[in-house]
Amino acid sequence: MKLARYGQPGSERPAVIVEGRVLDLSPVTTDIDGAFLADNGVEHVAATVAAGDLPPLDIEGLRVGAPIARPSTVACIGMNYAAHAAESGSQPPELPILFLKPPNTVVGPDDSVTIPRNSTKTDWEVELGVVIGQRASYLDSPADSMRHVAGFVISNDLSERDFQMSLSGGQWSKGKASPGFTPTGPWLVTPDEVDHRALRLRTWVNGEPRQDSTTADMVFDVEYLLWHLSQFMALEPGDLILTGTPQGVALSGRFPYLAGGDVVELEIDGLGRQRQVMEAFQ
Repeated sequence: MKLARYGQPGSERPAVIVEGRVLDLSPVTTDIDGAFLADNGVEHVAATVAAGDLPPLDIEGLRVGAPIARPSTVACIGMNYAAHAAESGSQPPELPILFLKPPNTVVGPDDSVTIPRNSTKTDWEVELGVVIGQRASYLDSPADSMRHVAGFVISNDLSERDFQMSLSGGQWSKGKASPGFTPTGPWLVTPDEVDHRALRLRTWVNGEPRQDSTTADMVFDVEYLLWHLSQFMALEPGDLILTGTPQGVALSGRFPYLAGGDVVELEIDGLGRQRQVMEAFQ
């Protein structure tokens, strides 16, 4: 199944997409959030769809929101593709690198994004996102991880590299924290519909290709990441875990950084496509 949310920020309506039909989830839940997922919401939706009890939802002209309501945590993994680590001047890490983004960075997949004030190095990063469905704390092994996953999303981990590297004080979050810096969606896709181990990820800027790789090239796979993170933090339903980006970013020095008017497009097979227009700070 594909879960989605449509409407203006703060007023999105939940929906499920089945065989190309968009069905209204309002009879089942007010939103696609942590409480819904923790209460076996995905299974409830599947049963309701099978029973034919959901009305269609007319989405003509509606904004596409992030497919999950504001998460309590956005946990991100750095340098998780060897080629990206190399283009950044680093060796692949021996352990996952963790940083956090504020929840208010999560916006819709096609929302415009304002380049931060004083930014000269705003960069793109296509990433596979994992949405937590059940609380995960101190998992016994990576084999336990998928039982805690509600589904997968595409996200853009936008980054301001000067804030991240030069003004960071040794941490990355200053370069990751600007409002709108995590466009997510269009869909939350349940694990039965995609093979998360072999998904193609691509990015274009102004129609020119940038990133093109596959999740098979991850240094640490999804199962290991969730197990590892659960040893240090409790992952709650609705939380968003970003699993790293492949090579092909502006940080490599091969491409210019983003400027006002630039158009960034991202795609992951089976998870949909995004399009953001970058806006200069006013």
